[in-house]
Amino acid sequence: MGELRADWRLRLRRGGADGPVCGAGVLLTQDRMLTCAHVVGEPDKRMWVEFAENPGIPPVGARVAPDGWLPGLDGPAREDIAVLALDSPRPQAAPAPLGRRLERGGEVWIGGYSQSFDDGMWLTGRITGLHGDWVQLDAGTNAEVVRPGFSGAAVQTRGERPGSEEVVGLVVSWRGDLELALPTENDLAFSYMIPIDRVAALVPLVAELSGPDGWDRGLERRLRQWFAGGEEPAVRFGVVAPGTGRDRALQHQLHRAHLVFRGGVTRTGELVETLVAQLRLPRHQRNAYRDWLLEGGRAPDRTDGGGPAGSGPVLAVIGLDEDPDPGALVPLLARVRALGFRLLVISRRAEGEGLTEVARHLLVPAFEERAEALVRRVEHIEAEWSGLRGMVDSASLVPRPTVEAAARRHRLRELELLADPQDRLTELKRLVRELRDDLDRVNGPARPGLPGQRPRRGPAERL
Repeated sequence: MGELRADWRLRLRRGGADGPVCGAGVLLTQDRMLTCAHVVGEPDKRMWVEFAENPGIPPVGARVAPDGWLPGLDGPAREDIAVLALDSPRPQAAPAPLGRRLERGGEVWIGGYSQSFDDGMWLTGRITGLHGDWVQLDAGTNAEVVRPGFSGAAVQTRGERPGSEEVVGLVVSWRGDLELALPTENDLAFSYMIPIDRVAALVPLVAELSGPDGWDRGLERRLRQWFAGGEEPAVRFGVVAPGTGRDRALQHQLHRAHLVFRGGVTRTGELVETLVAQLRLPRHQRNAYRDWLLEGGRAPDRTDGGGPAGSGPVLAVIGLDEDPDPGALVPLLARVRALGFRLLVISRRAEGEGLTEVARHLLVPAFEERAEALVRRVEHIEAEWSGLRGMVDSASLVPRPTVEAAARRHRLRELELLADPQDRLTELKRLVRELRDDLDRVNGPARPGLPGQRPRRGPAERL
């Protein structure tokens, strides 16, 4: 098992877009990649990096990064490693999942770009044992041994479930017992890889990325889902400490936001000016909107009618607690939300000024909106069920929710009486989860297009 396409599998050309295909590589971050030094050839060479399995990501030039040249070919060391810096970042590309754990006999996939197979060629093998600092890979036949064009290609484990596969090494070489030009011309031939744990010992970035706190894949997945919109509440809040794997996953997704406000760096006046410019208001309304956003009061009339809260672009607030006045920033964000923006709010610490205000002014209204939408959906299903009962076969009806819509509506109204915003938020989240679970049971996994249908998803997850 494993993903058929991956952004992080890279094809390399020497020089530029028209240069010859010379090997493969692995994307580490949005602006760094890993390959073999002999693929690059010389430390001052320029390479052309192609996202061969995702043509929607534009190719980009690359050069050896500072401290990224570890050829090791002329001495006792056998590194043959090059870390390249992309000319411009590609945050839309998902980096490789790196792993250091190797098991003898473990099955691996290897995808490379050999001669006559520029579009890609796949081989399989098994991890056999050490060959100095390299690891030997056995193939079923000599025809399945790597060949020129595979250097720098990822050696990927075969995960038991989707998303569990890892890159455990880079193809570096092959060897035949008769020293002939092709694997098939030798009686015995084997592939070799540089394991990620060896690369990690030499490259601090790889050590960091392949460590236990290297990347938060769960957060990355949840953020992608939230940015996609749809069924998610219009406000998402989380605590993400700087310099952690969670922070790396967060930073990698921020290109999806339309605006980014950084606490302690961006001034609220700058944010307001940017928002007013984006609204494209008539000249006579701009000052009124500036004043309202900064000071509150009655909202100016929208000549275009605006849009429902949470239906528009995303404003990401990174480091709410690092702003000089978080308590004053939150009401401003509530007014921004009223303009139709969706909000991603990140605090760097789990305590601090402004967190209670976030619950009261941002999260509670957002979850009330979501609960209201889901209750209406349950009411619609129940009305359809009642109206068609007896007129069509029971198999043609959407199943009736297990809890009556009136009970859900009554509970939603009761929650409005809770004074403590944290208690109210906790109960609203519980109600939203129950409504989602109820609708999942109603819809089933394969009944698209029916009233109340929404995309399948797992239990509600925190940021």
